[in-house]
Amino acid sequence: MPLSGSGETSAAQPLPMSFPLPAAAPTTARRARARAVAADPAEDTPAEETRTPAGETAVGDRQLVFFGAETAEPSVADLAGLLAGPGEVHRMGGTARLSVVVDAGWRVHVLVAELAQRGVRATWTPTEDQRYAVRTAYTRAIVPLAAAWLRGPTQQPPAGFQLDGRRLRLWLAAAGVVDPPEILLHLGGVDPGRWSVVGAALIAAGLVGELVEPGAGGPAYRISGRRRVSRLAELVGEPPPAAPPGAWPVRD
Repeated sequence: MPLSGSGETSAAQPLPMSFPLPAAAPTTARRARARAVAADPAEDTPAEETRTPAGETAVGDRQLVFFGAETAEPSVADLAGLLAGPGEVHRMGGTARLSVVVDAGWRVHVLVAELAQRGVRATWTPTEDQRYAVRTAYTRAIVPLAAAWLRGPTQQPPAGFQLDGRRLRLWLAAAGVVDPPEILLHLGGVDPGRWSVVGAALIAAGLVGELVEPGAGGPAYRISGRRRVSRLAELVGEPPPAAPPGAWPVRD
């Protein structure tokens, strides 16, 4: 599908490529089911006690990760996952805007839908290097993120930065590359100090990553090993409908 105009996400301005926008109803249903199980585990748990890893509870024939993407309602704070990767935040007066450049049309579809779920309007525009820039509108809703991440002109993760399933899902959608048996989560910026804080947050989430230096396919964190890749798949939840086959990790 040809690209045209400024990238406004209106009916008159289609998103790049022909991937369908993710449907909200199944996601909402999964969250409702997760809340029901949290309130009454007996509703969906066998009578016989089921042992599960720390941070998980049995849900039918699968496990619900407490910090996974499906266990809480979307929040603007989740956009910190984009800043852990190549996302950038900018302030203007009493507002702020978040932007990220992605390499595929399906990523535009996923991010626009994820941002809309958080009440944030987004536009896109093609770049000179055949990629897509996704930008939010300037809004007061993103000011807390800008305040936490900006030190003057420098962007740095705040002290105690953490990654949960919803943040990881956004990072993966924007800059994750699945290349079995490993996954690359691409980073932004040029400051190794910024990368090390993000790496520590990965470790705290149970995802020890190897830093890939710039010029060797990075900067990025490489998540490798069946257990770690499966852990990431558990945290980020089911593949978005727009993701092509093989572009999203699946639980082993």
